[in-house]
Amino acid sequence: MRLSALPLPALARSITLGLALTGLSAGPLSAHDYAAGPLKVGHPWSRATPGGAKVAAGYLTVTNTGNSPDRLTGASVTAAGRAEMHSMSSEGGVMRMAPLPNGLEIPPGGTVTLAPSGNHLMFLDLKQPFKQGERIAGTLTFERAGTVPVEFVVEGIAAKGPDKGHEKGHDHAH
Repeated sequence: MRLSALPLPALARSITLGLALTGLSAGPLSAHDYAAGPLKVGHPWSRATPGGAKVAAGYLTVTNTGNSPDRLTGASVTAAGRAEMHSMSSEGGVMRMAPLPNGLEIPPGGTVTLAPSGNHLMFLDLKQPFKQGERIAGTLTFERAGTVPVEFVVEGIAAKGPDKGHEKGHDHAH
C-alpha cells in the first residue's frame, strides 16, 4: 500500500515509526531537552568563565504542560559548591540581583525562562573554570516533579543563548 493511500492517522503513525527507526524524533522533545512528568526543561546552558572566577550562571526554560502548578525550588552542579536562584532587575539604570528563596512557580500551561539579565541560577564557589564546549552535570529540584538530572552545555564567554547547532546527534531526553 502506498503511504499516500493511508488514512491520515495511519500515515502519521507510519511517519512516526519511520522516524523512530532512523533515530530521529517526531515528539516534542529534541536534543538537550529533559522531561519530568508534565515539565519540559529546555537547553540548560552556561557561559565559559575566566580562570579564577568563583561564580557562573545557568540558564534554561521550563514549560509546564500539566494542569497543576509546580515550583523550581533548587539546583546543583558538580562543578560548584552550591547554587542559588536569583532575579535580575534594573532600578534607575542600575542592575540589581536578589536571591529567590522561594524558587520560581511554573504555572499550568506556562513557561518560565531563566536567561541573562533576568531570572537565573547562580553557581557559587566554582571548583574549576567552565570551559566552552564542556558539559556540566547538575540537577534541578521541583516541588512536585522531584529531582531531574540535567547537563549544562558551556557556551562562549559572551554567549547570549544556547547554540543549538552543536546538539545534533546528542539526544538527552528523559
